[in-house]
Amino acid sequence: MSGFLNVKEIKEKVSLLDFLRNLGYSPQKVSNGEHFFLSMLREEYTASLCVHEKLGVWFDYGGAGVSGIRSGSVIDFALAYWYPSGPQEVLHKIVEYAQVDIDSPEYRASGEAKTERPVRFQRYKIERMDEPGSNAAINGYLARRGICSVAKGHLYEVYYAALDDRKKLRRYFAPGWPNENGGWEVRNKNFRGCLGHKGVSFLQGSAKRLCVFEEYFDFLSWRVEHPKDPASILVLNSLAMLQTAKARAIKYDNIELYFDHDRAGRAATSAFIADLDISRDNSWIYAGFKNYNEKLVADISSGKIAIARTGLSGDVSKGLKW
Repeated sequence: MSGFLNVKEIKEKVSLLDFLRNLGYSPQKVSNGEHFFLSMLREEYTASLCVHEKLGVWFDYGGAGVSGIRSGSVIDFALAYWYPSGPQEVLHKIVEYAQVDIDSPEYRASGEAKTERPVRFQRYKIERMDEPGSNAAINGYLARRGICSVAKGHLYEVYYAALDDRKKLRRYFAPGWPNENGGWEVRNKNFRGCLGHKGVSFLQGSAKRLCVFEEYFDFLSWRVEHPKDPASILVLNSLAMLQTAKARAIKYDNIELYFDHDRAGRAATSAFIADLDISRDNSWIYAGFKNYNEKLVADISSGKIAIARTGLSGDVSKGLKW
């Protein structure tokens, strides 16, 4: 894997315990430096996945999951957790959630910043939250995503301060929404961020039917087209929450899946259906596009969909500036 991410550096710098916390998991018990978790690699009711704090290794006493891996380093865990994703994809996901500075020759050579870069702010302060409509830049961003008509009641304008890489306090604003672990998911055109702990977002509706979305803006895109649909809604906010989502979905009679048309999304769809065979892959609705929001934006641009007027105002030709 030379020329890509530095495997040795990842093993040295990434704390397995911190990595699990960033994914949203907490140990059920701690004894003599051993942290026991309910295995997130399969369904269980007794904590049997053990992480040794000093050694930085794990072992699942309850057996291997679908990947066949039951012990090893943080990389082995990630390969099991995101199975069947390939090694390079898994390494990038580790870097995404580890929140440490990892050397990456691939990124240095490109000279370009990746759009929608995932960020989790360790030190932040939410200064205020407003109903959507007052910030022209946010309005413009939501308009370009085609979801202005459903913003009220589903999104907030989040104004917050966070420390940058140089420990300098900077102020930001973005559309955002809460997750179930007390965190706030925030988005703009350049990054995906989380203030606090990652978690799923859930909206109670029908007790029998559940629609599961990979991203919140895909749910809002669906809502534009189905304004009165009574289904319960579960948004992962990250495929790292797939196991949590499956555990939440098990009580429903009908489950509809709306994941991305990429390798990770297809793998997540297959894994979901394998565990809950009543699930149905509804991504055919946006065939030819990566996700539901891309389809919505294309339909609006071509005139296939006319978006209802909203109370949101602002110059939609301007992007978000930070």
